[in-house]
Amino acid sequence: MMNDEVRIDPWGSSQSTDYSRIIDQFGLQSMDGLEVPNPSKLHRRGIIFAHRELDMILEAKRTGNPFGVLTGLMPSGMMHLGHSMVIDQVRWFQQQGGDVTIAVADLESTATRGISLAEGRKIAAEQYVVNYAALGLDPDLTTVYFQSQRSVVQRLGFQLGKRTNLSEFESIYGFDGSTTLAHVQAPLVQAGDILHPQLDEYGGLRPIVVPVGVDQDPHLRLTRGLAAKTNWFNVKPAKMGLQVGVSVQDENAHALGVEANGRVNKEKQKQIFDQIVSAISGIGFSDIISNPKHGTVNIPSATGRDKGAVQMALLRLERKLGGMGLLAPSSTYHRFAIGMTGDKMSSSKPKTTLFLCDDISTVEKKIKKSFSGGQSTVEEHRRLGGNPDIDVAFQYMMYFFEEDDAYLAELNQGYRAGNILAGEMKQLCIDRASEWMQNLKEKRDETAHLVEEFFE
Repeated sequence: MMNDEVRIDPWGSSQSTDYSRIIDQFGLQSMDGLEVPNPSKLHRRGIIFAHRELDMILEAKRTGNPFGVLTGLMPSGMMHLGHSMVIDQVRWFQQQGGDVTIAVADLESTATRGISLAEGRKIAAEQYVVNYAALGLDPDLTTVYFQSQRSVVQRLGFQLGKRTNLSEFESIYGFDGSTTLAHVQAPLVQAGDILHPQLDEYGGLRPIVVPVGVDQDPHLRLTRGLAAKTNWFNVKPAKMGLQVGVSVQDENAHALGVEANGRVNKEKQKQIFDQIVSAISGIGFSDIISNPKHGTVNIPSATGRDKGAVQMALLRLERKLGGMGLLAPSSTYHRFAIGMTGDKMSSSKPKTTLFLCDDISTVEKKIKKSFSGGQSTVEEHRRLGGNPDIDVAFQYMMYFFEEDDAYLAELNQGYRAGNILAGEMKQLCIDRASEWMQNLKEKRDETAHLVEEFFE
């Protein structure tokens, strides 16, 4: 019997594009039915297709509470169009009121790709951050840092590491006996990257969203699981409303009233549960049922929409009591933009993508040679039509270069009907891409003086 499961590999060269199965298998939430304010073209066109608890971010925006967005870069090559799609999303979140943190994975690039720390800094500034400024990120609301220079990231990764094991890594990532320890350590450092912006010295407790391609979900699953394992108070749906469960761990047992001999200090336990009730009542609930004997607190009137507010109140209490108080990150997932050759985009394979530093003649040559969804002859194309779903020129118009949804729909229909030829579609893409790349170049020149302002 064949294995019917989809495997997602953050480091693989090929990935599944069966997005419905990915949603079902990995427990993602579809974007269908989620009201996104001021949606970008990536939202409108279904390119961002799934999320994990994006509603936490949207609720923070709605109520005027702070939230952050985190992304990262690997300083080992040139920035290409696929990278720009992530920055488009980061900019959108920034425009909605979020602060931005960007991690430069210089430790990982040194360990896995042999890039020195000095060279990593140079690549980050000259290939990436220069384009971040040109693409519209606000340096006043953006912090770019290096893993090697933010020791709290490494420390947090080490602390979280004791809450997982090699069996979990094998399950999530497919690691085996041949996997290097640097490869094992990298996801833990990434977990530190993702979670540390919540620490008091980096902005404080607030929801953090990480926009990624779906191939990066293993990192989010690991990080969400690790954050949950640290939590002293867990919030989940109950038959009526929400229920808070108290999680007694080695690190918090004494603080929660459990003595070294295992006996429960009833008075101390009561004080803890009184503080839980006080924290929940402080956000507007009065029908709170405390049951220290069973280690639970119920809130019958609470709804799913209230879960985030209850979590935040209890995480603040956890920190007050001496715990880490980490909120599991939210995330959004976008579809893969097809590579120029019909395969996955890759910085190490120049023919598969457009780099943001490519000149116009190179852009034109690459698009002309790109994978086509047209028929083998003009006659067949007129009769049978083309397939825009696999046509690189059309896909790049949809993902990157064309803002007008109505015009894009006309191109889609005309191509399918055979009224627009493959060569004509490529020329339309060349025209739009040339304009886009020229505008970006001009913006780079205008914003070059801002690059250093992005670094902490």
